[in-house]
Amino acid sequence: MFANPEQLQEVLKKANQHARKQARESGAFIYYIKNNKRVREDAEGNKSEIVLMQPENGRNLNIMSDT
Repeated sequence: MFANPEQLQEVLKKANQHARKQARESGAFIYYIKNNKRVREDAEGNKSEIVLMQPENGRNLNIMSDT
């Protein structure tokens, strides 16, 4: 399949770049984890942190704050 781990890393890096480009072109959000924080990035590159809270009714609530 791949001769070495570096080849696999290069393929994964290119796939990531392609997916991010397609998401931006279509205006979709990109979601990822960076520095143990959940991040949502819009097509213009604006980033917001997603904070999960446990409200009184027991359901998860997502709160977005600028990062």
